[in-house]
Amino acid sequence: MTHTVRFGSFAADLAAGELLQHDKRIRLQDKPFQILITLLQQPGEVVTREELRRRLWPADVFVDFDHSLKTAIGKIREALGDSAQRPRFIETLPRRGYRFVAPVEKTADAPPQPHSGRARVAVLPFENLSGDREQEYLSDGMTEEMIAQLGGLHPQQLGVIARTSAMRYKHTHKGIDEIGRELNVDHVVEGSVRRSGDRVRITAQLIKVSDQTHLWAESYERDLRDILALQTQVAQRIAAEIKVKLTPRERAHLTAGGHAAVNRESYEAYLKGRFQLNARSPEGIRRSIEYFQASVERDPAYAPAYAGLADAYRALAVFGLSSPGDVCPKSKAAATRALELDVDLAEAHASLAGVKFRFEWDWAGSERAFQRALELNPSCAEAHRVYALFHQALGRFDEAIAEAQRAREADPLSLLMETAVGWALYFAGRYNEAIRQYETTLEADPNFVPARYNLGRAYAQKRLFREAIAELERAVVLSKRQPHYLAGLGNVYARAGKKGKAGAVISELGRLSKRMLVLPYDMAGVYAGLGKKMEALGWLEKACEERSVRLVLAAVDPTFNGLRSERRFRKILERIGLAGTRR
Repeated sequence: MTHTVRFGSFAADLAAGELLQHDKRIRLQDKPFQILITLLQQPGEVVTREELRRRLWPADVFVDFDHSLKTAIGKIREALGDSAQRPRFIETLPRRGYRFVAPVEKTADAPPQPHSGRARVAVLPFENLSGDREQEYLSDGMTEEMIAQLGGLHPQQLGVIARTSAMRYKHTHKGIDEIGRELNVDHVVEGSVRRSGDRVRITAQLIKVSDQTHLWAESYERDLRDILALQTQVAQRIAAEIKVKLTPRERAHLTAGGHAAVNRESYEAYLKGRFQLNARSPEGIRRSIEYFQASVERDPAYAPAYAGLADAYRALAVFGLSSPGDVCPKSKAAATRALELDVDLAEAHASLAGVKFRFEWDWAGSERAFQRALELNPSCAEAHRVYALFHQALGRFDEAIAEAQRAREADPLSLLMETAVGWALYFAGRYNEAIRQYETTLEADPNFVPARYNLGRAYAQKRLFREAIAELERAVVLSKRQPHYLAGLGNVYARAGKKGKAGAVISELGRLSKRMLVLPYDMAGVYAGLGKKMEALGWLEKACEERSVRLVLAAVDPTFNGLRSERRFRKILERIGLAGTRR
């Protein structure tokens, strides 16, 4: 019986449902893997779309078959590094189906298994058993805190899937084996939370993905004020079952963090703040600040609440909801206070890194903070993502791509992390690869605005203006005409020779500026597209005065290639500390 199919540098283990390359497991979801196996079983032959539908999409399940099949094929090609235009493995036959064109070797031997020695675990969303949807913040908060606890353990032995990907499985009906394959993990933590008054009952269990055995399960009942000690106890048990050997320092820090009782009202306000901030909406960000402030008022010594407050203030500037001058001092003060209370809190180091990078242009200080945050919690996808942006700003493109890939590995189902990989490729000038990455992301969600917008920008760099404008116009509509996306469209209108439309965008941005924040950096981009250098430089100088969060990319942003020989532009880069940076 055939167990393994080898092709090129890859091996597909049919029994285990795994794809490997040079003994390293490659992430591939269940449906794409099943399609790959179907093609591998008939090498050189056409596998029709109808055959794939019949074998893999049951007739009684309603799906958008065309979209689902295209998405699955895209994910296979991404995993194999293949291209629809120049296929090495999978050839598309329009309106007919697909054919596997590379030589294959079928054997009965099991493929070599990865021997990284690093276990990977996913904490699935804890189920809210309280019968009250208003208590969702508690179950979601327990999930997030458990991810943070485990993520801070021994990084050489344990990798933890980030929150965004984990939360995609909330209320899922998928089996543990399918989830394990999709997230490429060895173990899964499941749990539930039930609250009655000030008492909380938590049940948690650890499951081994390969054979779905329950390695450990336990139930606990505590006062809400003892929740930190409970989380620590659960994390220690999971670490022990996975055979993670903690250093004395790691064990001491974990124990110290769990011994302190937390003020119930402060902890609840903190969880509600994180719940609102994770929504990533303008209203959610503003409400999160209210909750974090309430948390520190009730317990001025609770460090995580200060870190949350720092993140929320920074988000106001990043999302264009407040000027950097208004929120930078508040964000830095909150991050600094969090570190005064807990010098080993990874979230606080990440918060301070963001302030020093985006607001203060303290390149050495921000890099130290990023490195410390990731040393304390290597599974923090958001820290990897922003650190990738830091590398991009300095022209370290190989490091940026590697860091973005680490972010995606930590949060494999996050569209934002997928887009971050494309963004790093874009700034490196690898536009074809960036386009393929964005297309893959959009196959998962065609309405994901950042990927749609960045796809348009990549097309523009290849002077494919018709395709670029189509993507950017759609991004503007999907974003409900947010100024940032509108300005990007204006820049490409101008570069495509549609100066009247570019002028109309400038007029619209002027009207919008009377009721919302329009960043001068974005305005500069439209004028740069029009070739109006003096106006573009004036807006960039204003962005410099306001310490615009986007200005950190000025040295490498191709939008401003036409300004690089200007003395005023070089002066701006000197003020930012990027005078020696080159694309």
